[in-house]
Amino acid sequence: MTFLSAWRLLLLAVPVALLVAYVLVQRRRHVQVLRFTSVDLLDSVAPRRQGWKRHLPAAAMLLTLVVLTLAFAQPAMAMRTPKDRATIMLTLDTSASMTSTDVAPSRLDAAQAQATTFVQDLPPGIQVGLVSFDSTARLLVPPTTDRAQLIASIESLSVGSGTATAPGLRESLAAIAAVPSGTNGKPAPAAIVLMSDGSPTIGDGQLSPSEAADAAAQDAQARGVPVDTIAFGTSSGVVSVQGQDVPVPYDPQSMARIAQESGGRSFSAQNSDELGSIYAQIGRDIAYTVQTRDLTAAFAGIALLAAALAAAGALRWTQRLV
Repeated sequence: MTFLSAWRLLLLAVPVALLVAYVLVQRRRHVQVLRFTSVDLLDSVAPRRQGWKRHLPAAAMLLTLVVLTLAFAQPAMAMRTPKDRATIMLTLDTSASMTSTDVAPSRLDAAQAQATTFVQDLPPGIQVGLVSFDSTARLLVPPTTDRAQLIASIESLSVGSGTATAPGLRESLAAIAAVPSGTNGKPAPAAIVLMSDGSPTIGDGQLSPSEAADAAAQDAQARGVPVDTIAFGTSSGVVSVQGQDVPVPYDPQSMARIAQESGGRSFSAQNSDELGSIYAQIGRDIAYTVQTRDLTAAFAGIALLAAALAAAGALRWTQRLV
């Protein structure tokens, strides 16, 4: 919770000062009572009653002042609300390096498990599509709210040779462009989540692999589609090729450049738990809208209730409102 006019909280010094004054007055009253030499006369003038009851009206009034001060400072709270319409394209690397076991049980197995959890945790109104890429890019599932179909496709992913990052991004952009506009004629907000463990190895026409990936990222930015990238794996990853161990270190620099070119964010995960945390963060940021709600009325209502209790207590135990 935040306060839109936090400087007004300085006024809390007023009820604090009143509390101190009340305590001092009560101590002084106690001393004066002790000076009464006739206990019988004191009992007849001021009949006994439970001490805590006479303090309730003052406590309720001080509480009223505190809550009113908080209301005056305009309390507000940021609350997440699921988006009614949004499209997320999962764009997953299925190159041979994803069989590396530097991430248990393997990069691909861990990626499949966390992508499945990511999809399951999204609000039901969010459309999700799936693209995989190795030597080529394939649209496996167009944007849909059918989670069962999507999860089945994630679980059936298999690896191939090459890392066609740029074609994977362009396939995702084409799938997003095919989503119908809303009733207001505006396209739904969209984002691409690109998960890869290595550098692009397949270019596009005259462009080198890295140049092609940069161009696809720039195209995504021009269309207003940020690409959040996840570099997945470790620097010690290896795969076996014809009996020989071939190093396949992950490449966070390439992924970070794609994210920067597209206006997205870059993440890096070296184990399954880190990947799951990143997916959870991306899901919260993409699938929800953060709205600030003013709580002034709620605090004012609490203050009114406290004031009413103070008045009722005063009438009950002192037969006065003040």
